[in-house]
Amino acid sequence: TGYLAAGILFGPSALGVISLHSIAELAPVSRLAVALIAFLAGAELRWTELRDRAKPLLTMLGMELALSFAAIMGLLVVARSYVPFLAGLPMPDTLVLSALFASVAIVHSPAVVMALLTETRARGPVARTTLGMVLVADIVVVLLFSGLLAITRTAVPTSASASGPSLGMVAWEIGGSLLVGAALGGAIALYMRFVKRELLLFAIVVTFFGSEIARLAHVEVLLTLLVAGFVVENGTKQGAAELLHAMERSAAPVFVVFFALAGAAIIVRDVLLIWPIAVAIVAVRALAIGFGCHVGARMSRAGDMERRYVWMGLVAQAGVAIGLVAVVSEVYPERGSQMATLFLAVIAINQLLGPVLSRIALKNSGEIETGARGQGSSEPAVVAETAARAP
Repeated sequence: TGYLAAGILFGPSALGVISLHSIAELAPVSRLAVALIAFLAGAELRWTELRDRAKPLLTMLGMELALSFAAIMGLLVVARSYVPFLAGLPMPDTLVLSALFASVAIVHSPAVVMALLTETRARGPVARTTLGMVLVADIVVVLLFSGLLAITRTAVPTSASASGPSLGMVAWEIGGSLLVGAALGGAIALYMRFVKRELLLFAIVVTFFGSEIARLAHVEVLLTLLVAGFVVENGTKQGAAELLHAMERSAAPVFVVFFALAGAAIIVRDVLLIWPIAVAIVAVRALAIGFGCHVGARMSRAGDMERRYVWMGLVAQAGVAIGLVAVVSEVYPERGSQMATLFLAVIAINQLLGPVLSRIALKNSGEIETGARGQGSSEPAVVAETAARAP
């Protein structure tokens, strides 16, 4: 949020320190950041954690994502005359663009959750379920977004082309992403087993060439890098932690530029015009998350603490969400920019509210005190190990 604010302050719409020409020249940095975000998101998902908490985690996640998606999409369709990127569009185009925006707006923030677990050393059902949900949600959202983006490009072609891609190309973009991502992850795993040198440089090379390979193969970059990260984390017995640590260190300066550029792209006067719809999206999303988690917890017979407090850890947004918006802005320069302005306003609000709500949830559930005292806690160590990699 701080880097976003700095970008807004120094961007073209405020002090003008960062010019539009500079933003265009730094576009490769944004693409590299998107690839890093996707790879790290995939690497944070551990199969053992998913297996151990499968029933409550997947039930609650499925309910809250479905309700959030439907609620946000419905709000945009109803209020389309007040939404800049939907103004003047026929209903079919309004539906697909609203669905694309909703697929991004339902994403969560693993970084915030892991940072809070690291700081508070909280352990217990609420912490474990929240962590598992935000990590799995990244996978689900990228899959959903990739499919909807391919459909949207078919239904609402860009001005650069007379028609969208064929159904065969759409299928390849999704299925090919899984194949290319798995192959890339396997190649990285072999490097970590037999070479394992110059990891800081190798981390940059992996993401840069991984994104370029995805573009040359005409598959989705986000999904490809996400699958590669998942394969490396779960298929490499040795070296995965060192690679991810090197990647996080190399990513820090890239993320500074990326988030600052995202803020600089926001047109302040446009935000002032759309703040009512941004607040409405935040409110509708929070209500849908809360109700969905409550219903999912009852269906899976989760504990009372999970039913009452898990939703509060899912409000914050960052990371993958901004990367997805950057992809939309690249595909649709005009309407995508308007979509990014609205979404970044939503992110800024959620990123301010989310950490506060997460801390309240952990405190009220009694898990902060348990984590602080219980060095010998019987909870699985995977929560602490995953949280320890938080930025």
